[in-house]
Amino acid sequence: MRDHSAMRAWPGSTSGIQEYTGTWGTAQVVHLLKRTLFGATVADVNYFSGLSMSQAVDEILTPTAAPTSQPLNNYGTDVTGVAPYTTWIGTGLTYQDQNLNASRVASMQCWWMGQMLGSGRSIHEKITLFWHNHFAMDATQHFMDIPAQLWYNQYLTLRANALGSFAAMVKAITLDPAMLIFLNGSTNVNTSPNENYGRELQELYTEGKGTNSLYTQTDVHNAARVLTGHTVDAGFNYVFQAGNHDDQDKQFSPYYSNHVVTGYSGTVGAGELDDMLGMLLGTDESAKFICRKLYNFFIYYVDDATVEANVIVPLASVFRSSGYNITTVLSTLFKSQHFYDLVYAGACLIKSPLDFLVGLVREFNLALPAASNPQGQYSAWTLLLNQATILQQEVLAIPVVAGWYAYYESPTYHELWINSVTYPQRNYYTDLLMTSGDMMSGTTLVVDPVAFTATLSNPSDPVQLVSDALSILLTVPVSANDQELMMRTILLTNQTNNAYWTQAWQAYTANPSDMNAYSTVFNRLQAFYKYVMDLPEYHLS
Repeated sequence: MRDHSAMRAWPGSTSGIQEYTGTWGTAQVVHLLKRTLFGATVADVNYFSGLSMSQAVDEILTPTAAPTSQPLNNYGTDVTGVAPYTTWIGTGLTYQDQNLNASRVASMQCWWMGQMLGSGRSIHEKITLFWHNHFAMDATQHFMDIPAQLWYNQYLTLRANALGSFAAMVKAITLDPAMLIFLNGSTNVNTSPNENYGRELQELYTEGKGTNSLYTQTDVHNAARVLTGHTVDAGFNYVFQAGNHDDQDKQFSPYYSNHVVTGYSGTVGAGELDDMLGMLLGTDESAKFICRKLYNFFIYYVDDATVEANVIVPLASVFRSSGYNITTVLSTLFKSQHFYDLVYAGACLIKSPLDFLVGLVREFNLALPAASNPQGQYSAWTLLLNQATILQQEVLAIPVVAGWYAYYESPTYHELWINSVTYPQRNYYTDLLMTSGDMMSGTTLVVDPVAFTATLSNPSDPVQLVSDALSILLTVPVSANDQELMMRTILLTNQTNNAYWTQAWQAYTANPSDMNAYSTVFNRLQAFYKYVMDLPEYHLS
């Protein structure tokens, strides 16, 4: 694989967030789609190529409707009486039964995989995943105290706010029952303030811990005091218990301009949270912190002094002036000169496991069971969830509160996705899907190389076929000599005349039921795509 350590010092672009006015071709469209969606399908590349850059970004940032499906009982026996493949949502909070709650969490994880697979032409699911990492939690370690229903509710909360107001999202997550339990907010009372959430609220969610983020331990303590009384009731609903709230004034440090959150008794004490959140988001550092995280996730994992000056600082200004509107800041970023300069600068990201898996399924348009076959759906989702777990990105099971390691561990960042276990496993899995397929309970995930090739612009022309396929599957340009070599040695099996492939493809399309004609093209296409997916460059986005 390419030495990515050298890319930490990539010269990048001295351009900033001014709107891009350059070439809008396949390379730019694929770059936009692979960064904002899960993969770039042939159909999507063709569709967005017919729009302007600005129109494409606007459509990608258009929110989609809330899911119409809910997690189902794919685990069998349910002591509460939920029948197989009917939803357990709204059927009772069964956290006391650890095995049942664990089964429901696993069901929720599978269902979430399904939401990503069906994400279509909107960033909505991918930005929801970003916020899941930002407010990182591990449901698999909380079977005994957090009912699975709460994780489903939290997903809906993240999704509902994912493209709206960041301020509204922070408040919603602060009062989210799963979060209140997870970071001990539910036990935070005036007689014994618990600082856990007050610390993470500043360190991980709003201010960060950079050199210019100078909040103090006193600020952590006072944030905890503001948050006293916010808890959950016996039914796991959010409530504010005024009797447990610290109603004295809270004095914050010079970092927050010595702001005082006035204390109130009674139910109006709950409003202190709004005052404090306004204070947190009123700092210069807060907007920059969120913009850096968005940049690292969607653009590149290094933001040096040039990027800080030309991208992060002006982008943070846009973010703050918009009232912390997430769509506004993403629109500015994805329409920027800087974003498209990355096409030419070679600033690639290693695909996260979820990008790798979901993108693979979507780009090759793998046949997935329909909603009328829920058992098949859950089998497919389970297969992919199992692979994501092996590759170290299991949704709803983020190992630490700072998020998945690849998004914050300096200086390696995304290089952490690749190691002696995960890289061979990635290649093993692409080989498996290109050959016999991955199977469970009668469901098979397998690539159909002939069907994929048929979606390309001119599959009978081997030169065009190779060029089109590589433009979709790889973001790193492949030289004409290398393309020629792939075509000659694989598609033409060392034949010297391009007409060999043209005649083979035409013979197949003239009579698809002719197994000899089908095998001729199938075997060569299978070998070609298997070779491409075994390239290190296939794992770059």
